[in-house]
Amino acid sequence: MKRHHTILVADDEKKIADVLSLYLEQAGFGVVCVDNGSEVLRRLEGLHPSLIILDLMLPDIPGEEVCMAVRARSAVPILMLTAKHRDEDRLRGLQIGADDYVTKPFNPNEVVARVQAILRRTMLDHPLADRLEYRDGDLVIDALSQVVYKGGINAELTATEYKLLVILSRHPRRVFSREELIERVFGMDFRGDVRTIDAHVKNLRAKIEDDPKSPVYIQTVYGMGYRFGGDGN
Repeated sequence: MKRHHTILVADDEKKIADVLSLYLEQAGFGVVCVDNGSEVLRRLEGLHPSLIILDLMLPDIPGEEVCMAVRARSAVPILMLTAKHRDEDRLRGLQIGADDYVTKPFNPNEVVARVQAILRRTMLDHPLADRLEYRDGDLVIDALSQVVYKGGINAELTATEYKLLVILSRHPRRVFSREELIERVFGMDFRGDVRTIDAHVKNLRAKIEDDPKSPVYIQTVYGMGYRFGGDGN
């Protein structure tokens, strides 16, 4: 793993932050540690981290609120780290935009492995350019900030919507089956209904299409799946 990946670790327990820093640095990552939610949001813009490890029990702002605030600005991957063990807590974290969820106490090697897995998925479908524009700037994918603009306005995509758009736009005109999209967006261990992807496509269209019922960018290929129909410029 190359050193240019910077991981932002947000945990107010210094021992945990120190252990994570040690293991992540040994794996080749750059690491920046903060101990509150406000600092996460402040560092987000200037640091442009490759991934955030976010404790849910921060002293100033609940981690869930930090996660949602990050998602309103960026699609940067988030790995939640928490003492909450209930299934409903895990599901809630994933629903509000986390990419993965690890409970305390944890094995640092597992955390590193999960970080690497998330980044492999992210890098696999990263745009070929830092900024992609379609239809004279009607749709813009800014890969550096991981923000998508529709008509010059932040479309405020969720992490899943951003991943879906990038996967499709990186391979214009290629048809992806639902199963392929599920694997690329959620990973091979996804156990839900493949029709889940239809709901995300519907939400994505509502944010980037002038007429979601007659989509230009996210097109349905009946009996097969979806493809990206935009022409870059």
